[in-house]
Amino acid sequence: MKIEAVRKFHFCSGHRVLGHESKCANMHGHNYILWVHAEAPSLDQLGRVIDFSVLKEKIDPWIQEKWDHTFLISEQDSELKKLEPLAPKKKAWFICPFNPTAENMGKYLLEIVIPELLSGTGVRVNQIELQETENCKVILRLK
Repeated sequence: MKIEAVRKFHFCSGHRVLGHESKCANMHGHNYILWVHAEAPSLDQLGRVIDFSVLKEKIDPWIQEKWDHTFLISEQDSELKKLEPLAPKKKAWFICPFNPTAENMGKYLLEIVIPELLSGTGVRVNQIELQETENCKVILRLK
């Protein structure tokens, strides 16, 4: 039997998809929903994979600090990088080492950010779902 603890997160971000063939080439924003699926080799003494509040405590501050209510722009996006210093804001834009598609955002979270944030907890996040709109989401699973 496989048991997962799943925690939901919300954040709002703006982005543009560099090189997009349609309207997503424009700056726009989304109300994202992130589902994080965690697993462990065994349940803890209370019968849990991990306490849901620990997932929130470890992951949510990073999301709120780095991605919530700001723009995510590709480090390759020379036009927006020129605009970034001029744009009125209370929070720095997040310069992505990738084109900020939902797929790339999810990959970055699953492979880089979340493993570092959960280091030492004994759990592994094996899947995330990142919903960009009510109708569109990506699912990423580790092999």
